[in-house]
Amino acid sequence: MLYDVVVVGSGFSAIAVTINLLRAMPAGSSIAVVGDDAGFGRGTAYRTEFHLHRLNVPAARMSVFCDKADDFREWLAAHGRTADAQVFASRGDYGLYLRDRFATLLRERRQDVQIDFIKAKAARCVRHDNGGYSFQLATGNQLDAAAVVLCLGLGNADLPVSKQNRAGDRIVENPWRLNWLSHVQPDEDICILGSGLTMIDQVLALREHGHKGRIHVLSRRGLVPLPHASGGLTPAQPHLPEGRDISAILHGLRKQVKGGLDWRAVMDGLRPQTQALWQSLNAGQRSRFLRHALPWWNVHRHRLAPPVRQRFEALREAGTVSIHAGYLQTMDQTGERISVRYRKRGGRDMKDISVDRIVNCTGMERAGLKHSPLLLSMQESGLLRPDPLGLGIVVDALSRVCDGSGTAQPRLYAVGGLTAGQFWEITAVPDIRVQAHAVAERIAESAK
Repeated sequence: MLYDVVVVGSGFSAIAVTINLLRAMPAGSSIAVVGDDAGFGRGTAYRTEFHLHRLNVPAARMSVFCDKADDFREWLAAHGRTADAQVFASRGDYGLYLRDRFATLLRERRQDVQIDFIKAKAARCVRHDNGGYSFQLATGNQLDAAAVVLCLGLGNADLPVSKQNRAGDRIVENPWRLNWLSHVQPDEDICILGSGLTMIDQVLALREHGHKGRIHVLSRRGLVPLPHASGGLTPAQPHLPEGRDISAILHGLRKQVKGGLDWRAVMDGLRPQTQALWQSLNAGQRSRFLRHALPWWNVHRHRLAPPVRQRFEALREAGTVSIHAGYLQTMDQTGERISVRYRKRGGRDMKDISVDRIVNCTGMERAGLKHSPLLLSMQESGLLRPDPLGLGIVVDALSRVCDGSGTAQPRLYAVGGLTAGQFWEITAVPDIRVQAHAVAERIAESAK
């Protein structure tokens, strides 16, 4: 069957695009959603059932609809949850909200728009001379589409050591497969690689499961995400220089903070300008930012709900969690223990940590291609090209996927983390919902 649009993916980007397509497509349209994840729309982030896993954005900014800003808060209130604008709701509740809103939209949608859910992996994609696309599914079936939206997200990053330097079977390579927690004994010593938001989630999950052993956290700089302000702050207009030099930009922001502004207000004021600011940088400036400023950007920009940070700090003060700054060298397993050797940051000294288990929380795969046979096959056939800095794939300002020669292809779009090379700030709900709405409107307009 030929569909007017095929959405490939199962996470938040996919559900945001599908919701907007259902609202925008003309009568007689057909939509297919292809993915093999039973928890459609919730993805990795919002399927968790731990109440301690909190959103990192206040509820007032988490509506899935661009034109209904208070929708999530209304859902919270209707379900007996705290609905204050600045509350950091649980991620599990947000997953339920997405499920409920999507189910309601399906029940209420016009009967003249067809939508089919196809539980399968898309393995290959071919573009036809007439501008349409065909997908080969892992099931052996074929799917044809006039327009396509890739919502595949990012894969988990590999461990930062070669395979020959890894330990054996006591390494958790993907912590979001939460069944690993059931194998952890209460007194085990754990080493978590990476000190970002994923690390925070896994530490809290361990304690929730009754773990009482020590937790060592190792990352290159030992930086931990900072908290949001306890109360709401008014964003401050950032003072940016006319030129687009990274050092000058950082100097201007620091000057505002030294002048008395809360740094969180400065960061929040910068948010609406971040995409345009990123696009104004040349390749060299972007590369310099990624090499030198990215870790500090992450801990200031992607902040924690205050109660989560307080709980984590209590574990640090009690000596349960120790943060180490250094460069992983080897991981050698001897019996039931693993020796982790790293070089301390700022010197040549080596240090060893002996633990029972290692958990990989180094983040998401930046390039976003290795985890997906579909994206790799599209790269091989020239349908897409990786971003030169490893930030997903190359798209234009309208989110259209560029082919191997750099030409934007009609009716082939990408949404979400895969488009970070073009938009940078495109992994949080407030950014993705805007992109999803814009892409759906363009597809709907071309289908009329």
